[in-house]
Amino acid sequence: MEQRHIDPPADAIAAVTHPDPYPWYARLRAGPALVRDEGLRLWVASRADVLQEAFANPALRVRPVAEPVPRAIAGTPAGELFGRLVRMNDGAAHAAHKPILQRALGGLDLGSVHTAMPRIMAQRPVPALSEACFAWPVAGVAHLLGFADEALPRIADWTRDFVACLSPLSTEAQLRAASEAAAALMARFEALVAARPARDGSLLAAVRAQAPGDASRALLANLAGLLSQTCEATAGLLGNSVVALVREPGLADAIAARTASIGALVEEAARHDPSVQNTRRFVAEPTTVAGTRLEAGDAVLLVMAAANRDHRLNAQPDLFMPGRNDRRMLGFGHGPHNCPGQALACALAAAGVEALLARGLDLPALRAQGWHYSPSANARIPVFH
Repeated sequence: MEQRHIDPPADAIAAVTHPDPYPWYARLRAGPALVRDEGLRLWVASRADVLQEAFANPALRVRPVAEPVPRAIAGTPAGELFGRLVRMNDGAAHAAHKPILQRALGGLDLGSVHTAMPRIMAQRPVPALSEACFAWPVAGVAHLLGFADEALPRIADWTRDFVACLSPLSTEAQLRAASEAAAALMARFEALVAARPARDGSLLAAVRAQAPGDASRALLANLAGLLSQTCEATAGLLGNSVVALVREPGLADAIAARTASIGALVEEAARHDPSVQNTRRFVAEPTTVAGTRLEAGDAVLLVMAAANRDHRLNAQPDLFMPGRNDRRMLGFGHGPHNCPGQALACALAAAGVEALLARGLDLPALRAQGWHYSPSANARIPVFH
């Protein structure tokens, strides 16, 4: 079959939705530790050691000092929710609730996720594979939090509406819908927290055990944040795991023969083709990263997808190896802002892959019809044709 020539991505943002950005990432990684992209007005880092240094540097913040909430949503319900998220804050605001969420998620019974997901998926039938990748994981987290089954579809829809405001590509209509969704989510969480008692074994019960008596708006926002963080990131993880099944020779047979596990498939997909390709850090005060002087107001793009394939982080990094020993990845962050939901995200995606295969997912048809990637500045989410 004739191979169609595909131009390399124009820059590190265009790479996120490129059919195959990894050769370009390799060239980026082979260059200077930090590269200045004047078109993007960003410094770009792609090596694993540089990302680890940057993640640990306290002068690099998750939001610009002068703009803690994006201007497009400041003063709206979406802006309030955004501004309270621990992943969008540093310092005291980050320290107040991150440990609570981390301990609650760390004690979660992931076996219960696997048990509950088939029933949740059956209650939320979606005709298109791409929609299933979004709907099922968010409904799963809403269930784990303690919402009633009949509320799950609406919670998932509001979450997706809210997440749209996090993108610089959002339209005015999407921003309005995001604020309506944020207000609705906060109201639902107020009612959920006010109910007594929390469902035994629920994530809400675990959070309450870690923070008894805390019903603050900040905590409610971060419970909603568990849903929003699940939405695109886990949709991409589930979708990219399906892409790996289609693309990697012999992988589907190994899964069918149980010589490779679905859990290992998902974890390797998270390393090899991560759903979150990059993240930004903003320089709050003059500092040095990888020997380069950065000034207050500078911004750095940390390309985690490139770093995951750094040979200094993983041996034979371009090979897809579900049985890989000592797998290391930076797609869930590193240091103070590492994602506490990594194990949960992988469990949700694995349950999704298992359900799709049990329902007779047609891998040859997916291969023939292909896919593209949803427009995004940082999330790699396949849209199956």
